[in-house]
This record gives sequence, structure tokens and C-alpha cells, in this order.
Amino acid sequence: MAKAPRNGPYICGIDAALDVVSGKWKGLILWELTTHGVRRFAELRRALPGVSEKMLTQHLREMEQDGLVHREVFAEVPPRVEYSLTEDGRTLNEALRPLGVWGAGRVRREGLDLVAVAEASLG
Repeated sequence: MAKAPRNGPYICGIDAALDVVSGKWKGLILWELTTHGVRRFAELRRALPGVSEKMLTQHLREMEQDGLVHREVFAEVPPRVEYSLTEDGRTLNEALRPLGVWGAGRVRREGLDLVAVAEASLG
């Protein structure tokens, strides 16, 4: 069952921001859509090793409800659905950029492993 979106009251801006990026995959979905612009569901799934179809669907729906992701359905057989970032999604990703820089530095400092990503998703 999907959780109902919070509408505050929030303690601070970080609380409000974390409300829309909570979940392991949302930041990675933002990154993938920023890197590639438009992605179909199967492309997102291949680019995010370990995400289940159910979890990806849930996160995309939540992100669409929060105004971060645009979902476009094409009237074709079979139906084609494409996902892209909205302006709010792009600005959120920009706000997360320093966090990504910090994380990359931590990976280097601690000698942590990175998941190998398929060539197709590296663009």
C-alpha cells in the first residue's frame, strides 16, 4: 500500500525536501533521467540494478504525484510510456548535486565499491 504524501507541517526545508526524495531509488531515478533526458520504464529498470518492477513503479508514481516526473503515454500498440523530469525535478536534482559530490568523495576516501552499470545506461 502506497503511503499518503505528507503535506506538512514540516520542521524545516530539509524535512520538506527529504519527504519527496525518501526511498532508495528516487535519487537514482533523478540521476538517470537527468543523464538521459527521457527514459522508458524498461530502460530505467535496466539502468538501476537491484530495483524491482514494483518498487520502480511505486517510486515513479510518487514522483509524478510530487511533480518531479512527467509521464507521457503514447496511444500505440503496444502502449509506449516515457518518463522525463519536470522543472521541479531538474531543480531538485541540481540541489542534490553537492550531496553527490560528497558521496563520491566518501567512496574514494573509504575505498567503497561501486555497482557496475550496464554500458547502455552510461550513454
